Amino acid sequence: MKRRDLLLATIAIILVWEILAVAVNRPILPAPAEVALTFWRELGRGLPLHFLASLGRVAAGIAVSVLVGAPAGLALGMSKRFDRVFAPLVYILYPIPKVVFVPVIFLVIGIGDFAKIAMIFIILFFQVLVLVRDQARAIPLALVASVRSLGAGRRALFRFVYLPACVPAILTSLRQSVGTAVAVLYIAELFATKWGLGYYIYFQGSTLMDYPAMYAGVVAMSLLGLGLYFGIDGAERRLCPWTR
Repeated sequence: MKRRDLLLATIAIILVWEILAVAVNRPILPAPAEVALTFWRELGRGLPLHFLASLGRVAAGIAVSVLVGAPAGLALGMSKRFDRVFAPLVYILYPIPKVVFVPVIFLVIGIGDFAKIAMIFIILFFQVLVLVRDQARAIPLALVASVRSLGAGRRALFRFVYLPACVPAILTSLRQSVGTAVAVLYIAELFATKWGLGYYIYFQGSTLMDYPAMYAGVVAMSLLGLGLYFGIDGAERRLCPWTR
């Protein structure tokens, strides 16, 4: 996507926001300029620390989901026996909205940072698992047979065939799940924490009723999601140039 298109889309969103703020004319919907000034002010009052706390949780959830989900997806895609055993379980669990597991995680693990990371992991894990499994299945058998004819064993097939073929699927699954992961992070940070954008937004809006600061937190969380999305998109361009 071109930078000019992104700039035009951003301008359009700001214009719509400005029109709505004028039409509503209530403190609950401040104008973009007021929120921008508040955002700049809050940068010196702890907002970056809340941003870093949320970024750390999301990054940890993404890392664990890739480290666990990618090998699991490759194992299912490479082995029909494993796939027959675990496919029914994946088929049942994959369509379930993972947000329903929030109270279960809090009851079993607690409400600390580990639980928040676990929630993000559950959301991303199934996305990574299913897309990597399907990509591994889609590798032509003739390609696998030709590599085997050169003397490649299972380890060489994994390293030179299956893993390179599945890297785009891993990045695609992460890009598709970033928005949901950030949304669940907001819910998770409402409990037992004083750092994180979810806590910041709720505290500013519901406790202090400082609506410009609340929207500054919303902007910061949006930047977090956008940064992760474009970061993954950039990684795909760098690691998988053949997909372009």
